[in-house]
Amino acid sequence: MRRRDRRTRLARVIDVENLTKSYGDTTVLEGLTFRVPPGTVTGFLGPNGAGKSTTMRTILGLTRPDAGSARIGGRSYRELDRPLHRVGAVLETAAGHPGLRVRDHLTWLARSNRIPRRRTREVLETVDLLGAAGRRIGTLSLGMGQRLRLAAALLGDPGVLVLDEPLNGLDPEGIHWLRGTMRQMADEGRTVFVSSHLLSEMSQVADRLVVLDRGRLVADTTVTGFLRNHGRTHVRVRTREVGLLAAELEREGATVTLAPDGSLDVVGTDVARVSGIAAAVGAPLEELVTRAASLEDIFLGIVGSEGREGRTPRV
Repeated sequence: MRRRDRRTRLARVIDVENLTKSYGDTTVLEGLTFRVPPGTVTGFLGPNGAGKSTTMRTILGLTRPDAGSARIGGRSYRELDRPLHRVGAVLETAAGHPGLRVRDHLTWLARSNRIPRRRTREVLETVDLLGAAGRRIGTLSLGMGQRLRLAAALLGDPGVLVLDEPLNGLDPEGIHWLRGTMRQMADEGRTVFVSSHLLSEMSQVADRLVVLDRGRLVADTTVTGFLRNHGRTHVRVRTREVGLLAAELEREGATVTLAPDGSLDVVGTDVARVSGIAAAVGAPLEELVTRAASLEDIFLGIVGSEGREGRTPRV
């Protein structure tokens, strides 16, 4: 890699180191450390109250941590010159002053960062809002407001995107468009850091995952590694001899759960072993299939338990 290319890539790295934040007696982030590399879409996952928004606000200089740091290319957001050229952000805040027209809002942002005025029209076309350029922000629908936030994030053609729940309010067409846009920007060598509660979407677009639970890091790995390390294969089996087969499978060390539809969900063995046990005990099989755990299954299994002891309280 040429020296210039290497410098460009390093300038797009997000480094979070030992980030700690409390509000009164409530700890929101506790010694959080991870890195978001360029050229990837990194999904940021965690249940409500896990600290995702606080982390993103800290990266963007909107929240001051009690300890630790969040840097982009080795510098804090506050140290960046013309930050819209470096970082584009979507946060769960107002899209802009409700009385301003869409075009004027973006024009003001462009002028504040010495961005050519033509970019206003370009990003409006990109997010399919050109027809609404003259409308006041307060009259926009939820989905249109989200598209305006995305237009503002893209205005400076940044190398880094920090997106907090950007899919909220978008229709299926908008979700498909945003998924493609994130993939394209990552493929161009940019850094895309995106939080979402739509795990099915993350499984389709993310290369890496950073997972939080109550302010602590749970996982920092590739999507493939996350599925491999945490996933379990389930065997779905249907038989008229439910009790007989379930009892024998449990004696053989498998974990068996009765599903609402009357089938058995079996973990800890494979279809060949289930078939052999069923034949041995005289339980005729009506269905026998293997199902790999989804990203959502694994995520809920790791962070979905309530009432665990010794954990930081939610906010």
